[in-house]
This record gives sequence, structure tokens and C-alpha cells, in this order.
Amino acid sequence: MTQATATSDRERRFFRCEVRADPGGEGQGAKIIGYGATFNSLSENLGGFREIIKPGAFDSVMQDDVRGLFNHDPNFVLGRTKSGTLRLTLDDTGLRYEIDAPDTQTVRDLVLAPLQRGDIDGSSFNFRVAHDGERWYYDDDGLLIREITKFARLYDVGPVAFPAYPDSAAASRSMQEYLATEARALAAEDRERRERELNLIGA
Repeated sequence: MTQATATSDRERRFFRCEVRADPGGEGQGAKIIGYGATFNSLSENLGGFREIIKPGAFDSVMQDDVRGLFNHDPNFVLGRTKSGTLRLTLDDTGLRYEIDAPDTQTVRDLVLAPLQRGDIDGSSFNFRVAHDGERWYYDDDGLLIREITKFARLYDVGPVAFPAYPDSAAASRSMQEYLATEARALAAEDRERRERELNLIGA
């Protein structure tokens, strides 16, 4: 990849969870309400590992200038934290968002109506993990787990029509680094064991 590291470190995740359109009361516009991410829930297989987001992971990015996008499309802006049309909160479930939907026919036809019909039932968010914000380990079943404890940046969040295959290239690089480090540690342990055995034989 030839783009800058900041771009190549971006990742996207899809969550099938509550996302809905609230038509609003009299004099109030429609809102889009959903969860961009959920805590303590194992993801699908992301290419050799599964992922879990821990409570507190979003604490350092809640003040970021985040866009509310439909399908991650920068040409389809639904709201923005800077303007107050997108609001982010954290609760026991995860990262909750509330968007004041633009009052346009396009948004009504392509986003609000499908949400109200239940045709759209997922959300996604675009992020970058902090350098010290992840931990790798094997669970009791021997499955490799990436535990995210801190995000460095939150770029956008919003409803998505299709659960795109997760962009986990940055995570895959991190996984390979972890596996290489683990392999070096195992090799060092093996050398030490052999040296101890040779010393015992020599004694």
C-alpha cells in the first residue's frame, strides 16, 4: 500500500445491532439512533483471529471531530459532532450514536425509509487503534484474540446497508508482529533448554 501510515492504519468494523430511525415528534426532525460498536462481544473471524472491544477503549476519542456517514461514504454525510448534529455517548452496551438526519428526500428515501422497514440493521465505524491499545492472547480453545483497550482515532460511524468484509489489514500486521515475537521467544526458550541439557550431559 502506498498511502501514508495514518491512512493504512485505519480499520472498519461492522456490527449487526440496534440501529433505527426515530421520526421525531411535532416540530422535531427525524433521528438515526444506533450502536457503532459493542463491548465485550467477540467478533467474527477476521482472518486468523477474533476481536473484542473493552469498555474504556473509546474514552480518549470521544472529543474527536467525527462524521456520521451512510455506508462510510464521505459524499453521504448525515451528521457531525463538531456541528452538534451527531452525538456520541458511552453506556454499558457500547458506543451509541444519535444523528439529526438531514431533511432531504435522498436521506428519507435511501436511509430513513429502509431503517423504518428493517431493511438496514447494521452499523459500522472507522477507527485507528492506539500503539499501546491492544493485547494479543490465546483463549482456552486456542483461538487467537485481539483485545482492543484504547483507540487513537475515531473517524466516522453510522448505518450501513451491507456488512462489508472487515478491513483488518492493520490488525493483520499487528498479529504477524505478535506471532513473530512469540516465535522468537519460543526459539530463545528452546535454545536455553538445549543448553541446559548439554550442560547436564557435560556434567
